[in-house]
Amino acid sequence: MPVWHTYNPLRYAWGPHEQYLTRYGSTKKRVVFLGMNPGPFGMVQTGSPFGEIKAVRDWLGIESEVIKPLKEHPRRPIQGFDCPRSEVSGQRLWGLFAERYPVAEDFFREHMVLNYCPLAFLERSGRNLTPDKLSARSKARLFEICDEHLTKAIGALEPAWVIGIGGFAAGRAEKALKKVGVKFGQILHPSPASPIANRDWAQAATRQLKALGVWE
Repeated sequence: MPVWHTYNPLRYAWGPHEQYLTRYGSTKKRVVFLGMNPGPFGMVQTGSPFGEIKAVRDWLGIESEVIKPLKEHPRRPIQGFDCPRSEVSGQRLWGLFAERYPVAEDFFREHMVLNYCPLAFLERSGRNLTPDKLSARSKARLFEICDEHLTKAIGALEPAWVIGIGGFAAGRAEKALKKVGVKFGQILHPSPASPIANRDWAQAATRQLKALGVWE
């Protein structure tokens, strides 16, 4: 399926993204959670990984101007923190972390959430096109760049664990970081497209993290 539109929130949503990195990513971590790429109603709008607006504003304490990109898909406008849609994956992910750590700073003392790829891809219809669905040629070049960036990010954060949120992120982490001394794990992706995730995702993810020994 060809890519009709590409969004790079690290440019037009740099304001809130910079706040996220400065506030929460400036120290070493024990655990890095790794997502796939921005969702259309999450990081695409707010500049934060899994960026469900209420979670970013109310728990992370981040809100900043999001500039309109030069080219917008008519069915996926960039509305920033005024976007009325909810990012269910982010709602579930940050909801779990906020339940366990009511104060965001307590969570980020040991944890960080990153995305493997910072770009969002849209089909002509406006449907989200995940990186694993790109052409072989496009994936080869994209993954090379994303692998290099991930390696540098993990080198800076020096975590003991890299936990893939879903199979794609877990697989890419293991390939990119095979020469880095970290432990790998995987939790169920919180996407509502997954029937399993729709059956108490938070409990399932918590159980997986405890089984790995990441959480007590």
